[in-house]
Amino acid sequence: MLPTLDIRPTQQLTWDQRLLRNSTRPRGILKPEYQELKFTLHRKLLDKINLEALATIDNQRVRGEVRQALIALIDEEPTLLSSLEKQQICDEVLDEVFGLGPLEPLLQDSTISDILVNTHKQVYVERKGILELTSVGFRDDAHLLRIIDKIVSQVGRRVDESTPMVDARLSDGSRVNAIIPPLAVDGPILSIRRFSTDKLMPPDLVERNSMTAGMMELLEAAVKARMNIIISGGTGAGKTTLLNALSAFISAKERIVTIEDAAELQLKQPHVVRLETRPPNLEGQGAVRQRELLINSLRMRPDRIVVGEVRGGEALDMLQAMNTGHDGSLTTIHANSPRDAISRLEVMVSLANANMQLVSIRQQVASAVHLIVQAARLSDGSRRVINVTEVTGMEGEVVTLQDIFVFEKRGLTPEGQVIGRFAATGIRPKFYEKLLSAGIRLRPDLFDEVVEV
Repeated sequence: MLPTLDIRPTQQLTWDQRLLRNSTRPRGILKPEYQELKFTLHRKLLDKINLEALATIDNQRVRGEVRQALIALIDEEPTLLSSLEKQQICDEVLDEVFGLGPLEPLLQDSTISDILVNTHKQVYVERKGILELTSVGFRDDAHLLRIIDKIVSQVGRRVDESTPMVDARLSDGSRVNAIIPPLAVDGPILSIRRFSTDKLMPPDLVERNSMTAGMMELLEAAVKARMNIIISGGTGAGKTTLLNALSAFISAKERIVTIEDAAELQLKQPHVVRLETRPPNLEGQGAVRQRELLINSLRMRPDRIVVGEVRGGEALDMLQAMNTGHDGSLTTIHANSPRDAISRLEVMVSLANANMQLVSIRQQVASAVHLIVQAARLSDGSRRVINVTEVTGMEGEVVTLQDIFVFEKRGLTPEGQVIGRFAATGIRPKFYEKLLSAGIRLRPDLFDEVVEV
């Protein structure tokens, strides 16, 4: 056991600062002899300290004591190192012990939205919608596998040859996906979708030109009037961010049940029940899917049900819940347009009940869903709401839709920024009467608004 030392932990630096600190040998690409030294120190440190005993002590104090022990171990090594190199190796070993190794400085960088590890040799990050190759790397595939196992074991999941794919989450809610050999041919693949600890609120989305104030005003009214809303879009379009923002309009007096594959929603209301699916065990038993959770949630007296994403048979149960008194529900779906979102719902309901006629499915969809909000990530990396579309009912055997707001792309600036405008179509939604009955009145010029961006 280490002696108790009153050592102030070294100030944490951002990834870019650490890279700039040693431009000749950037972080994660140390020479092989330094990599060997780092792992030798790591093993010696684990032999010397009792991490379980240290777990009961304040984290900053622990890091300070472990750093002191590590510096002593470095001084015992015969290798000649400069003070800068000692500091760098010390930081990296501490990240291995207390964090996620080479990924730790990336996770501390708030400008990064995605971390994409393509085997141990290559790590990309996404900033403002643009991918960048970093100089971060792992020692070998075994090193990367240890980091993956450390992540998934924290949420009670596992990854091995019998289950080579896994979804998990970090403590800050960031979404993690890992896939390893034999499915990943070249080596382990790790993808982390970052979520900001400071949740974007509706005014933030308006300020960033993701939508106009008028569009947000309409969506606020729809949430407060307990409309059923589907947020549609492709991967990385900002669906979950928008869902989080719209949830801010839900009354604090309501009981909300959230259902997700990996819990990532960050609702701020006081009465929230969070449910998460469970993968099968080693024998392939015990899996709990979203559909079972959704059916169970109906027995939990929810005022609203928020499903992180519908992607299977749970779509039928969600539509039935919307049609049987659980109005005001919110969910997301992968689709390229509002019309595609309707088609995908039809397919998913068919998966749940193959004997259900198509016209019956469309009637369920038309009566359950009030509004589809289409989000997209544009060519410049910006995320915008490109359609706010009302589901108006059925015409013959077809679900009818009408756009209330659209985003019209006009071109690109010389710097590659998208130019366009948000425009109201001039159509007053059919659910406007429902807004009035809920005591909500919108300004008259809302449905004539045009905003250039």
